[in-house]
Amino acid sequence: MTAALADLVAPAHTAVVTQELQGAVVGPSAGLAALATEARREALPNIARLLPTARSAGAAVVHCLVQRRADGRGSNHNAKLFAIGRQDVDIAPGSTGATLLDEFGPEPSDLVLHRWHGLGPMGGTDLDAILRNLGVRTIVAVGVSLNVAIPNLVMDAVNAGYRVVLPRDAVAGIPTDYGTAIIDNTLALLSTVTTTDALIDAWARA
Repeated sequence: MTAALADLVAPAHTAVVTQELQGAVVGPSAGLAALATEARREALPNIARLLPTARSAGAAVVHCLVQRRADGRGSNHNAKLFAIGRQDVDIAPGSTGATLLDEFGPEPSDLVLHRWHGLGPMGGTDLDAILRNLGVRTIVAVGVSLNVAIPNLVMDAVNAGYRVVLPRDAVAGIPTDYGTAIIDNTLALLSTVTTTDALIDAWARA
């Protein structure tokens, strides 16, 4: 399994795609405090360990963030999700809420993509085209949340022909048991489920 994982995440064709590691989602003043708390329990510390190893090995790192105008113009309003959370959290372009948390970069080699709409980056940004331009065939998906955005990313990526690797301790959702259940019963059918330590080991060997 270690050899198979190493081949699957060989740095030359792999990108770590981070999902919504920004102030408004997992920062101290996040719109959904329960999600931010759960993410900080395990997922965020593991992502902070994973990214430097990925970069050192030569894998691409792409950060996908969400932003919205203060008046909401051009963004979604067609599902309850878009109205949930603290209404005073600013995710306007350039705001703290729309900015990647410092602990994750970006480093000069990283790419940062912002979306204005939708539930995930594959449909809301140029992520697919950029990954193909980088020669990426395997996506390592990390971040939040297992409730919506991570399943959306995994399914969109599989539909687009990518292989997906999911470190189960570098993603988060609420409640915790639900996150575990969706990994075990849905995402495990679509991706290679692994751990942060296993990926770090594979890239350290690379």
